[in-house]
Amino acid sequence: MGNSAYPPANAAEPSILFQDQRFVVLNKPAGLAVHAGSAGGPSVEDWFPLLSRRKDGPWLAHRLDTDTAGCLVVALRKAALLAAQAEFASGRARKTYWALVRGQPVGDHGTIDAPLIRRSTREGWHIAVDPNGQRASTDWRVMGRGRDTTWLELRPRTGRTHQIRVHCAAMGFPILGDDRYGGGSGALHLLARAIDLPLMPPLSALAEPPPHMRRALTACGWACETIGLATENDRKIS
Repeated sequence: MGNSAYPPANAAEPSILFQDQRFVVLNKPAGLAVHAGSAGGPSVEDWFPLLSRRKDGPWLAHRLDTDTAGCLVVALRKAALLAAQAEFASGRARKTYWALVRGQPVGDHGTIDAPLIRRSTREGWHIAVDPNGQRASTDWRVMGRGRDTTWLELRPRTGRTHQIRVHCAAMGFPILGDDRYGGGSGALHLLARAIDLPLMPPLSALAEPPPHMRRALTACGWACETIGLATENDRKIS
């Protein structure tokens, strides 16, 4: 749970993208942690009492970085949690991200295969590409190009910490706003765009881009104002 029984009045509020008796998929705002951790502060878990009052839940089914916006799966029951975790662990869960990156990738699509390892320094920790690290693979394709930025769709085949951020940086196109991996200052331009779990019945959700990403997306050719008005590129995702 978070630090209080109710969400803080000044905290960014997640919205609901999908809900049934098993799960809720939240549209997590950028800047909101999924759990408070040792440092405390507002988190997604502050909203758990409003999602369910059952004793066996809710639980986070997976994680998103604090600065990443978009689809976050919350299990309302223990059986649902175990089912979702099995989908993530097996690689059957289909996760789609959108990112705005600096520069122009060569080609229109590809796969980044680069093992990742966690390194600690006096300044803190970070993730780096290292042949001795854990296997990590990300598929990417160009959705649109601007003058100095590119709009990418990314689908991670593995689920390593900071995987998409490090893979993009390692290929020479860091994500805008990713000051840890070379993308400069400002808000992180990374969205967990869609999540699909092939359960029975299936779970599927789609998140609208947050306000801070829309100008850069528009510069790269995005013309969708709401989820209900899908662009040609959006239709290619499904």
